[in-house]
Amino acid sequence: MSNRYPFTAVVGMDDLRLALLLNAVSPAVGGVLVRGEKGTAKSTAVRALADLLPEVPVVAGCRFSCDPAAPDPACPDGPHETAPAASRPARMVELPVGASEDRLVGALDIERALAEGVKAFEPGLLADAHRGILYVDEVNLLHDHLIDLLLDAAAMGSSYVEREGVSVRHAARFLLVGTMNPEEGELRPQLLDRFGLTVEVAASREPEQRVEVVRRRLAYDDDPAAFAARWAGDETALRERIVAARELLPSIVLGDAALLQIAATCAAFEVDGMRADIVMARTATALAAWAGRTEVTSDDVRQAALLALPHRRRRNPFDAPGLDEDKLDETLEQFKGEDDEDPDPGPEGPGGPGGGGGVPPQGEGPEGTAPQDTASQDSAPDDAPAPAPQGPGGAGERAAVKAAEPFRTKMLSVPGLGEGASGRRSRARTEHGRTTGAVRPRGALTKLHLAATVHAAAPHQKARGRTGPGLVVRRDDLRQATREGREGNLVLFAVDASGSMAARQRMSAVKGAVLSLLLDAYQRRDKVGLVTFRGRDAEVALPPTSSVDAAAARLEQLPTGGRTPLSAGLLKAHDVLRVERLRDPSRRPLLVVVTDGRATGGGADPVALAARAARLHAAEGTAAVVVDCETGPVRLGLAGDLARELGGTAVTLDELRADSIAGLVRDVQANHSARRAA
Repeated sequence: MSNRYPFTAVVGMDDLRLALLLNAVSPAVGGVLVRGEKGTAKSTAVRALADLLPEVPVVAGCRFSCDPAAPDPACPDGPHETAPAASRPARMVELPVGASEDRLVGALDIERALAEGVKAFEPGLLADAHRGILYVDEVNLLHDHLIDLLLDAAAMGSSYVEREGVSVRHAARFLLVGTMNPEEGELRPQLLDRFGLTVEVAASREPEQRVEVVRRRLAYDDDPAAFAARWAGDETALRERIVAARELLPSIVLGDAALLQIAATCAAFEVDGMRADIVMARTATALAAWAGRTEVTSDDVRQAALLALPHRRRRNPFDAPGLDEDKLDETLEQFKGEDDEDPDPGPEGPGGPGGGGGVPPQGEGPEGTAPQDTASQDSAPDDAPAPAPQGPGGAGERAAVKAAEPFRTKMLSVPGLGEGASGRRSRARTEHGRTTGAVRPRGALTKLHLAATVHAAAPHQKARGRTGPGLVVRRDDLRQATREGREGNLVLFAVDASGSMAARQRMSAVKGAVLSLLLDAYQRRDKVGLVTFRGRDAEVALPPTSSVDAAAARLEQLPTGGRTPLSAGLLKAHDVLRVERLRDPSRRPLLVVVTDGRATGGGADPVALAARAARLHAAEGTAAVVVDCETGPVRLGLAGDLARELGGTAVTLDELRADSIAGLVRDVQANHSARRAA
């Protein structure tokens, strides 16, 4: 018996438990994405699911878990026509965020493949997860190249490993489960759509329920085996119900009326593509099987929509996930069939196995204390904007204004060649991209440069006694390909929120421009930070983070007023960048100063102080862009002066648009290169 925390001992979180159980009943639903704040037992619930899954029949000795009833004819360990059958527990394989490509898809021995023509293949995590669960904790922090591999495997049901003409293929069909904290950044839309269902979790605000959570966790930590034993009966009952629902699943009738409701709902919420319709249909069918019924009802369609659509209706990364339930009910009512009436509940009532499938069963626990209603735990916190803080601007402070509509911006990049995290902004040496050369490998060979390897081995063939057509290759001959791609940067915004920026129309345009740059940073996989300055000082409104949503929320609530302590803003930005260089020296920064260039606070000579602070950034080689917010017929050109002190480029709000003047990036690079040459 496993000593993992029991699934039935998880308190509350009905939506999460239901979504996981539906995938256990019907893996074709497509997996679950769990979004929520830290410390809400996301990982605990996911790991506990593995113990509820039925055993898997496999071909004995096959490293790729082939089904003995239908073995994969292309399995690298095949053929399996006469191989004996066996069974094993369903696996839950965890993919670490920092895993390498070889760890995920497997490794091919290139040296043996070239010298001996042997496909010596070591399976990776995708092979281990076949016919089981692939779990990715903090999936939003996964590197782009690993996400691409996951997308390919999820779409094709197989994994390919190809190295210079030598390839291995094996089946890789798995239940994809991911957890994430939205504060740390969002997922790429392509991967988001691959998750069949999504649920939001939050800690309960009910004291009684929080007490029960703590009581059970302490009991588990004191004696995991005894705690698991006390819940063994509930676990067995739930496992049997999953098996019964799986057996009932082929008998479920998905009528035309339910199909029409599904199609109408997806159309009403303007989701992209047809995957949402298919996932809703599979989810509604699984709900009916879970409830012990043989026909899909409107309630099943409604519950399926709440689980399958919220993450598919987002139009941009700043939209809050969720579904308008009033609109959902109106759509379902409009397309409700004449004979679509609620069926009679099962013999045990709505809460029993024959009743509604919306809430999974949960035991009362060894103490006999039933969990409290979990509505407060599963509901999202109120996202109304907080009242504007009373900052240093005093009586001159103005309330926050709404940002103008965002637009597509020119691409700003850091000059030179970096070695930072994979992204889409600046040039960098990466594991993926176009091949630019070859070097001797340091450690394990990952990307073979075939031409350079042959060129290195060719002069030694006679001395090595080559007699046949094969090339005699030694370890010293192997060459690693060097590649150039794109990296993500740290984009630090220093935003002037002083009184000179306080005109409502002007500040709205400024916020719209910063919001546009944030959207660009999201698409290019950057980290972002936000420094604001007004009144007498500057503050870090948002430390560097991968959550562009958080930066947009802080920007929306930003009030204005007071003097312009430009030097304080630049010095605060310098402090932030200094700390980030120590934390992540490979991620290069791009400083974006949004100001009209005026300096009216911070000392006896604020202009000179601002110039000195700017030269600190220039001395450290920080790439910088000044977004000139000065408007009107008479312009002082102070933002241009600031850009020259920073060694960067000044652009107006109009020039920031992608359809404006050409050559903005070239200007940034040219100025930066000229400053370095000088």
